[in-house]
Amino acid sequence: MNKSVSVKIYHGYGHTHNLVVYGHVFRYKAKTKQNFSDNLFVNIVHLFKLFILKPYPNVAVRLSFNGQEVYQKTEYDGFFKFEWSAFENVEAGWHGVKVEALDEHGAILSVGQGQVFVPHITQYAFISDIDDTIMVSHSATIGRRLRELFIKNPRTRKTFKDAYTHYNLLALSHTENDQPNPFFYVSSSEWNLYDYLVETFRYNKLPEGAFLLNQIKRWKDLVKTGKTGHEGKLIRVMRILDAFPNQRFVFFGDNSQKDPAIYTAIAEKYPKNIEAVYIRNVRKEMEGPAKEFLDRIAAKNISTCLFNSSAEAIAHSKSIGLITDLKQ
Repeated sequence: MNKSVSVKIYHGYGHTHNLVVYGHVFRYKAKTKQNFSDNLFVNIVHLFKLFILKPYPNVAVRLSFNGQEVYQKTEYDGFFKFEWSAFENVEAGWHGVKVEALDEHGAILSVGQGQVFVPHITQYAFISDIDDTIMVSHSATIGRRLRELFIKNPRTRKTFKDAYTHYNLLALSHTENDQPNPFFYVSSSEWNLYDYLVETFRYNKLPEGAFLLNQIKRWKDLVKTGKTGHEGKLIRVMRILDAFPNQRFVFFGDNSQKDPAIYTAIAEKYPKNIEAVYIRNVRKEMEGPAKEFLDRIAAKNISTCLFNSSAEAIAHSKSIGLITDLKQ
């Protein structure tokens, strides 16, 4: 195998008849094992390394899953997407998947290991934005956003008070403890930050879920992180709804950028699939426009909540029956 080539697989999701896995193949990728330090220089170097990479375009990739093989090619930026139906029924839970990059002769260049998330058949599923919805990110101001990224590591990034409590109550509401409701974390942040975000979520004990992020960026575009790809976010959310047509979805976002408009467009297209929409009010000057969007959503008989604190959102979830007890 070629030691300079690497395959990165992100958590996939789906069910027996519609499984999806994303990933990248790189000709080169800087080593990015995190040292959780309070040292500013250490954190800056680590963040910079996340954007030092060289994608491998148009290379053949082979997915192996439960004895099944599926073939694809990477796109111009090294990105690949596998979408397939399993030969046999796939039980709920996490399942291993392998992806190999192949040269023109079929020889293996590199191998990556990943996981596919098959949710239990539950009543509800949750789609949440990340920046300024779960994590304090200051997305609307590029200088403050970069400051958060540069001076913090994944274990020192601040999450909003009680967001952990709210999400974990929702994960176990209307279901059994061993069959949590599924969570999908959809963001305009780039795939470069995937491991960073996974570590932040696990450290803060947020529910496990599948991440769907934005097109990868190179180091020269680091200052643009999180500022593009909102249209792609709309498409990613709609794909999740299409994959799970029998579950009722609850959306979480904020009014720092485009979430109210994106969720309104989806609510007007899929009104019967959506139970509620929550928008965190992080920009007071955008409170009025957010309320206007939520009024359009409410007209579709969907519960809405514009909230300043997670405590308010928790109270609303209890009032509409999304949370029925105090399980944690």
